[in-house]
Amino acid sequence: MPVGNITRGTTNPNRLRRVDRWIQTWPGLRSTGDPLVVDLGFGASAVTTVELRERLVRVRPDVELLGLEIDPARVASAREDLLRWGMTDAHPPIRFDLGGFETPLPRGRKATVIRAFNVLRQYDEPHVPAAWESMLAALQPNGVLVDGTCDEIGRVSTWLALTPAVGDRPAGPQSLTLSLKLDGLDVPSIAAERLPKALIHHNVPGDAVNNLMTDLDKWWAVHAPLSTFGATQRWMATVESLKSNGWPVLAGRTRWRLGEITIAWGALGRD
Repeated sequence: MPVGNITRGTTNPNRLRRVDRWIQTWPGLRSTGDPLVVDLGFGASAVTTVELRERLVRVRPDVELLGLEIDPARVASAREDLLRWGMTDAHPPIRFDLGGFETPLPRGRKATVIRAFNVLRQYDEPHVPAAWESMLAALQPNGVLVDGTCDEIGRVSTWLALTPAVGDRPAGPQSLTLSLKLDGLDVPSIAAERLPKALIHHNVPGDAVNNLMTDLDKWWAVHAPLSTFGATQRWMATVESLKSNGWPVLAGRTRWRLGEITIAWGALGRD
């Protein structure tokens, strides 16, 4: 039996574009000999799974997409979507099957990426570690589990990158990424409303998560004069200030320009 609970299944076209373009850069996806990518909990429509495939073929033309849902009706509906869109014989292939956190894969294969978006947000926090453990067990050594959430139209998105145990590196989260639409942004801490389940309840005074949100807002305000040159310049200055003041920012300016910031997990006080 699939492991998990049926979620609301809400989905919209282009909702997951921010995380998809981050997944495009994952080194394991580009180097693996078996580019199997799983979209776990794809929801009530095949659309975001199909969009993920369309984005990943640009960097890995032989990528193979597998969408998993614990609701048989959603699996059937997604297969009908492929038929209606004329994609049943698509190459590289895309298919939909029944499955949950146990992540059933073809015999002998493991995934290079598992995207579990807007899934764990609908669970209680104590259930998160077991779900992570199950999904991580289905990954290749250089694979990544992307556990995240976003608003309904994808303007505010956050995700954790988790990796399996390799050598001296333990399994678990490696980083937190925030990705925001900068035009019209009031304060960066709007991301707090969409933090992954493992973090969302820790945005309280004295916690490192709250410190991050507070510092983002502080430097965003300090650099308000740069709005004259555009929201992107203001954001890049904000991220540079966070980095200069001790936050371990992992990604470079190319990612900042997209409205992203990635912070090492260890800085969030959850180890």
